Amino acid sequence: MTAQTAPTWRLIETPSLPGAENMAIDEALLRSFDPSSSLPALRLYGWNPPTLSLGRFQKAAEVLDLERCRADGVAVVRRVTGGGVIYHADELTYSLVCSPSQIPPASSIKDSFRVLTGFLLAFYRTLGLDASYAADAAPEGTCLGERTAFCFAGKESFDVLVNGSKIGGNAQRRLKGIIFQHGSIPLHNRAVTGLTYMRDQAPEHAEGTVSLTDCGVGADRDLLLQKLSGSFAGYFGVELTKDILSDQEQTDMNELLSSKYSTEQWNLEGAGL
Repeated sequence: MTAQTAPTWRLIETPSLPGAENMAIDEALLRSFDPSSSLPALRLYGWNPPTLSLGRFQKAAEVLDLERCRADGVAVVRRVTGGGVIYHADELTYSLVCSPSQIPPASSIKDSFRVLTGFLLAFYRTLGLDASYAADAAPEGTCLGERTAFCFAGKESFDVLVNGSKIGGNAQRRLKGIIFQHGSIPLHNRAVTGLTYMRDQAPEHAEGTVSLTDCGVGADRDLLLQKLSGSFAGYFGVELTKDILSDQEQTDMNELLSSKYSTEQWNLEGAGL
């Protein structure tokens, strides 16, 4: 019998970039994806300088202290995905784009979060951490699914917990025949810093969160990226092939950067939603 060849995914590793460029690249990958012919893609990246990202439907002036953001020179960008504000600093970030047929079956959109975040559980477990979903391990009485302005203040059913505390966050966008998802893996815990840029700065919003450093993981970034991509390939049973942005993706990224992600109309006001 001939051994079945593992499906191929593109692996696109980009350096730590400003938030506007990161979001332009993510949307370019989504915009350029053809569910009938494109290879699925996993992108791994970081943020420099630290940036606040708003969920797609949030109103910046309602949830952020924009005067403080400007005074501290902290950029604000808007994601194409929903959810609450995230302060991106000292983290590994992933994004992926695929068609539903390119991943294991999911019974619902909600269940697809379980399917698509399974590699994160595998990754954390390779680091010796006790990782599980909030639906399975949240402390008794925890309210799951409550909407919060600050991402780390709430827990969804398939958020990942380590020893009962939330680590990172994930968000998804669906188009016809396409799934896009991205998420954060905090190396250091910057939730308290991020909270200082919110209008509602209640201390409890930053409680119950952890980072890899909090968990005693001090491996260097390159090793963590290697373990993360290895966990992804192993969990999904795929082969990752290193790649760069195509000419079309690069063109789309440049256009999105100038017309959308470098503008306050999109980032602060959500113009074009």
